[in-house]
Amino acid sequence: MEEVHDPWSDPKVAERILRSFRVWAVVGCSSNPRRASHGVSRYLVRSGYEVVPVNPNESEVHGLTAYRDLRSVPESPRSRIEVVDIFRRPDLVLPHVEEAIEIGAKAIWMQLNVWNQEAADLATHAGLLVVMNRCPAIDHPQMIGSA
Repeated sequence: MEEVHDPWSDPKVAERILRSFRVWAVVGCSSNPRRASHGVSRYLVRSGYEVVPVNPNESEVHGLTAYRDLRSVPESPRSRIEVVDIFRRPDLVLPHVEEAIEIGAKAIWMQLNVWNQEAADLATHAGLLVVMNRCPAIDHPQMIGSA
């Protein structure tokens, strides 16, 4: 069976993002330990990344101030956000990608089972790196080494 190359789940792009960028906004970041976003954001923090939680229903995650959206992050951390990691349903992704472009992010990371072609195309055309349907907490130990 022939392997189909999927440019949106390219491990080389995922590794480039993990190696190149240190400041991650995690959209949908939850303080609930049962949520995947909680574990992934905790993994990123423990691996030395700076995490900015984004969730209108949270005030704090992992002792970090949470913001309702990317635009509400104060200028100093907002201007440093490089990766926007999205834990939202696919049909809710586009506004977050538009915000990521607006704040000058360098990459969009859509989590496992998050796939939005329109958002990926928009981000790519704006010059951002894009991965979809991947998880940094799975990729990081394999590509970089464990926390």
